Amino acid sequence: MPKQEKMDKTNLEIIKKLRLATGAGIIDCKNAFQEAKGDFAKAKKILEKKALKKAKEKINRPTAQGFIATYTHSTGKIGAMVEILSETDFVARNEEFRQFAKEICLQIAAMNPKNLKELLKQEYIRDPAKTINELMKSNIVKFGENIKIGRFARFEI
Repeated sequence: MPKQEKMDKTNLEIIKKLRLATGAGIIDCKNAFQEAKGDFAKAKKILEKKALKKAKEKINRPTAQGFIATYTHSTGKIGAMVEILSETDFVARNEEFRQFAKEICLQIAAMNPKNLKELLKQEYIRDPAKTINELMKSNIVKFGENIKIGRFARFEI
């Protein structure tokens, strides 16, 4: 019996780790972990596949709300401004949503994309394993509604 109890605690820790890695709900993580027969990497791929499907379902919904974020480099010689759009004002006021907008500003300041298409294809500066498009889709799943990168500008002296 104690062995089973220890196994459950181990599974719970792995499910928590999976949740942190993917941003998926606990039940989804548990189901993916069971479906993957205890293989963390397979469970993560299952969750990523489900997240992409959810994001595709929301991608055509209108985005009439949003947040404008700005960033100025410590030298004062580079700055960026970005408009991140959401479906509702509720999401636009969310601190995690605003942090996402700030991350996109940092990306623009650091990588100087010429247009939205180029920005979406770029590797995310904080995690080169992800593109900005993948980061955006994971946030669509996290917030449960469509989000888009609207206009952006980069300034450099």
